[in-house]
Amino acid sequence: MSKVISISLLLLFTYCLPAVAGQVVVRKSSEPFDAFAVRDQVLADHEWQEMLRFQQQIQILQALPVGCLPIATPYRYFTCRGQFYRPYEYQKQQLYIEIDQPQAK
Repeated sequence: MSKVISISLLLLFTYCLPAVAGQVVVRKSSEPFDAFAVRDQVLADHEWQEMLRFQQQIQILQALPVGCLPIATPYRYFTCRGQFYRPYEYQKQQLYIEIDQPQAK
């Protein structure tokens, strides 16, 4: 009996959860629609967002903020006002990658 109740409660709980969907576009079938133009626009928007994300990473990686303290354990990294950076050598240039806070062992 309790198994039936627990399954019923589980089904009721999952039924009550809100569903989340992406953007929904409704149009009349008589309106012209170019699926390829929409696809190209979505790809262009995605490419633009990737370019912005990449640009932000480059700005972060090129310079270490002023006032950072070097830490040697558990590996070499820098702490800068609550943010953490690890040095990285790339094409004979010293870069810094933001990392999560290292856990002491």
